Amino acid sequence: MFGIGLPELIIIMVIALVVIGPSKLPDLARALGKGLAEFKKASQEIKDSLNLDEEIRTIKKETTETLNNFKDSIDKAATDIAKDVDDEAPEVNEEEITATVNEAAADRANPEIPDTQSSAATEPDKKETPEK
Repeated sequence: MFGIGLPELIIIMVIALVVIGPSKLPDLARALGKGLAEFKKASQEIKDSLNLDEEIRTIKKETTETLNNFKDSIDKAATDIAKDVDDEAPEVNEEEITATVNEAAADRANPEIPDTQSSAATEPDKKETPEK
């Protein structure tokens, strides 16, 4: 322990007994014991904290790998779906679509005006009543 052997430890105890005195030596030993216990407790908490940090790093790494694998799976599925849609899609003639769209726009711009003369001919003649 710190390179101190049994003879050096006995000399230190004798000097402490002479300097401090026999009445206060038990209190000093008790305080020293409590201090060492607190030191051990603090060092254990630091070790637990370091272990916790290592566990957090491990979990973070595993989560990142899982998310990357999930993203790769989603990308692959999207690529497969796009490929299937392209394979099954009918050929589209852009000129026909453009012509159809232009016809629909022209129909909306110039709606047919109903023929009012033909509808008047089918209605019965109304008799005019003279005013009194």
